[in-house]
Amino acid sequence: MYMKRVASAGLAVALAVGGGVMAGAQQRGGARVQQPEPPPTVPAVPAPRIPLAPAPVRGASVTPALEGWFQNPDGTFTILVGYRNRNQNQTFDVPVGPNNSIEPGGPDYGQPTRFDLGRHYGVFSLTVPKDFGTKRLTYTINVNNQPQTITLGLPSGYQISPFRRNDTGNTPPVVKLDPSGPEYQGPPRGAAKTLSATVGQSITLPLYVTDKGATINQSASPTTPAADGAVTTGRGQRGGITVRWYKHRGPAGETVKFEPASPMLVNDPEPAKLFEKPGDRTGKATTTATFTTAGEYWLRAQISDGSQLDEQCCWSTVLIKVDAQASAGSKGP
Repeated sequence: MYMKRVASAGLAVALAVGGGVMAGAQQRGGARVQQPEPPPTVPAVPAPRIPLAPAPVRGASVTPALEGWFQNPDGTFTILVGYRNRNQNQTFDVPVGPNNSIEPGGPDYGQPTRFDLGRHYGVFSLTVPKDFGTKRLTYTINVNNQPQTITLGLPSGYQISPFRRNDTGNTPPVVKLDPSGPEYQGPPRGAAKTLSATVGQSITLPLYVTDKGATINQSASPTTPAADGAVTTGRGQRGGITVRWYKHRGPAGETVKFEPASPMLVNDPEPAKLFEKPGDRTGKATTTATFTTAGEYWLRAQISDGSQLDEQCCWSTVLIKVDAQASAGSKGP
């Protein structure tokens, strides 16, 4: 019993001494010792976007794209440019200026001011002199406070053949805007035609198209020529000619109403007589365009032969300039 009491007393003394030591560690000579700061809280890092994740609905960028370059018969070079709007539900009208510029020598090189959803190939081209060499231009598009800049030039590995695919021998469709007008094929080169319009009144936009299709390594079986008046195109059809109209430039916030935006090409033997070398498929596609506000517009039509729409071939793009005049009671520019 005596040993238990001694042990208990010793434990009490030890606890008392220990408490005094701990108190002394916290306060010595009346001065309080600063305790260590707790480690800082590290903010959570947002998870990186998964490469195959869907594009944001809104708030993302528009990225210009260098699609390649080719040499012209006169020794000059043409640079082909497109873009990708990375939003799912946000289109943009960006006037030429600080947020839509090509420099030096710009800011206007004929680039679009309207940026629709998705990837757009062969939107415009610019021609540089034969001695351009290693010089560079910079193309900047800034939407949602996200400036995107690329370099335009003649880099090795970017030379393309927009008038003939080397693997299939395929060539782009040939297009006419008027029965007696010139033929257009391949990338756009400025305004092919200038029209006048009145706000609220539609104008008719016919396209005469012929295409011969691939000539070598053609995996698809030959098709039987369509009857007169038959529709010879449709989305998803191999070898079908597709036509699509877009607003290229124009007053900000104003849309151009195309009826329809993707007109069907109707087989017609008469347009074949309009071309120097008519192809296997020839027809006419017609749409109308209506403008809600006066101003200068550029319209873009892209015609694909249905083989494969990519940055090189096989499609043709034409640009039309329209001067829309105000009518009584219509909106001005």
